[in-house]
Amino acid sequence: MNRSRTTNIKLLVLALLSMLLNGCNLVLFDPKGPIASQQMDIIIISILVMLIVVVPVIIMGIWFPYKYRATNTSNEYKPNWEHSNLIEAVVWAVPILIIITLGIITYITSYSLDPRKPIESDKETMVVQVVAMDWKWLFIYPEYEIATVNEIAMPVDTPVEFLVTSDTVMNSFFIPHLGTQIYAMSGMENRVHLMASEEGVYPGISANYSGFGFSGMKFSAIAKNQQDFESWVEQVKRSPGILNDKRFQQLREKSRDVKPMHFSSVNPLLFTQIIEHYTGGLNGE
Repeated sequence: MNRSRTTNIKLLVLALLSMLLNGCNLVLFDPKGPIASQQMDIIIISILVMLIVVVPVIIMGIWFPYKYRATNTSNEYKPNWEHSNLIEAVVWAVPILIIITLGIITYITSYSLDPRKPIESDKETMVVQVVAMDWKWLFIYPEYEIATVNEIAMPVDTPVEFLVTSDTVMNSFFIPHLGTQIYAMSGMENRVHLMASEEGVYPGISANYSGFGFSGMKFSAIAKNQQDFESWVEQVKRSPGILNDKRFQQLREKSRDVKPMHFSSVNPLLFTQIIEHYTGGLNGE
């Protein structure tokens, strides 16, 4: 292979890598809430700590082949060398210190970022009930007696407690811009506290594969000021849709790429009934 062809291949690889990286959306490094912001800090700190090993290895991977190349006759040759106490101390001590550091960080943040831990705020926490379905998300606002599909809204700087369950297989509720993902399992209630600190529309996803409609199981999380949020609630209350038993059974049917829906009325006990359906509370019916 001639030099010109080798150069062309390298340029092609670099161009492909540039195209791939250009399409990356580093959403975890663009936090829009206090939880996501703290998690971003943990990711950055962890990366920096691990780079203590990675960077020297990269440097040595370049320096050693250059220094000990066949044409270099000026360096000392030690064919019988086999041990160095200093090298042994470094290669064991550094990884141990890194593991200890990461362990301490993990221990502390396991409590400080516990998804069940309420977010401190002078505003009252709002509750939203979340149900994973095939392949859509149902959101119930018990305080307002409304429900939506594949769309939620929340006031900025207001803590939100999401109560999460599943009416189908295990799933995962995740709004990357706001933080922690939490698993949704049938017959169980999980909780996660999140808060948006900026107005905007943030994509929500299913972070656990759940079948052929998984790729379209997405929703919009809309952060509004208090006045706009109240207007949104009134808009939902004026919608013609009613989430009665018949309509809920229709939602249970498998469907893909479902557009947002609004329901002006919902059974206030629906979330509890969904959980009890899988725990024998409704005799499994």
